[in-house]
Amino acid sequence: MSQPLLPAASFADLASRLAQLPAFDEAHAAMARERQSALTKPPGSLGRLEDIAVFAAGWQARTVPTAERTQALVFAGNHGVCAQAVNVYPQSVTAQMVENFRSGGAAINQLAGLCGARLDIVALDLDRPTGDISVVDAMDEAETLAALAQGYAAVDTEAHVLVLGEMGIGNTTIAAALAAALFGGRSEDWVGPGTGANAEGIALKTRVVDRARARIAGETSPLRILAAVGGREQAALCGAILAARSARITVVLDGFICTAAAAVLGRLGSELSPPVDLLAHCLAGHVGAEPGHRPLLARLGKVPLLDLGMRLGEGSGAAVALLVVKAALAAHAGMATFAEAGVSDR
Repeated sequence: MSQPLLPAASFADLASRLAQLPAFDEAHAAMARERQSALTKPPGSLGRLEDIAVFAAGWQARTVPTAERTQALVFAGNHGVCAQAVNVYPQSVTAQMVENFRSGGAAINQLAGLCGARLDIVALDLDRPTGDISVVDAMDEAETLAALAQGYAAVDTEAHVLVLGEMGIGNTTIAAALAAALFGGRSEDWVGPGTGANAEGIALKTRVVDRARARIAGETSPLRILAAVGGREQAALCGAILAARSARITVVLDGFICTAAAAVLGRLGSELSPPVDLLAHCLAGHVGAEPGHRPLLARLGKVPLLDLGMRLGEGSGAAVALLVVKAALAAHAGMATFAEAGVSDR
């Protein structure tokens, strides 16, 4: 690449650099498929594990990909939309959970440890919530670019696989607003209970999303939609996804909030000329219980690896899915071929 994608001077500047991103290596993927056909098993008998191995081979540009070095990256942000009482828990919980992550007490700590991933936590100006999206833009262009750059810089560029997650009281409302603004449809189809909102709370969240959408009616630029109704952690997630693509790192996405952030890049790439699939290196780790997640994955053409009814966030579902990715790559690398094992392939 001639220059790093971020920092960028403007949204237009960032978009102009995206053509530099590396593409899937078809030659190494083909060699990985040949290896799969020679391993001591009936063809296709490991199902999607075989597909994952070939996927990783194409992105790592090696016939036998690895997940030896993995990173779990969790971004945290606070949201001005909490002024509309959309949140069940107080906004102070965001900072409290960040401390819990740092002291090792959260679910993601246990799951990252289990799958051998380095866990990094990035808190983004928690004492300065974004603007209330029902009234004003969440961020201006400079703030959005700064958060994108923080996410970009947080990625371990030597990693083979990156797990992404988030934390931010109020951010299921933000995710619903992003999904609705990007893909249309009724707001109530994107809004869910989040951390436990009842029917009245869901109705309130829906009205808030409606007001945010009305405020930015006619806006089609994905990056400007991100600035208008997103959050710092969503922008940072986008930056991390772009950094991973630059370094040919496979990304495992977490739940609804993480996927809604990624959807900004999905739409952005489709509008480039020629189009670029900016999420081609991303796997959907799981489909969560938040009702907007399944249709959002469908819009992005992503088939989740797991369906466990999870809705915690913080990268927890993606970390569990990382175990599946590791299983796929272990089988691909470690199994003997028919010739090596002296087993007949007929």
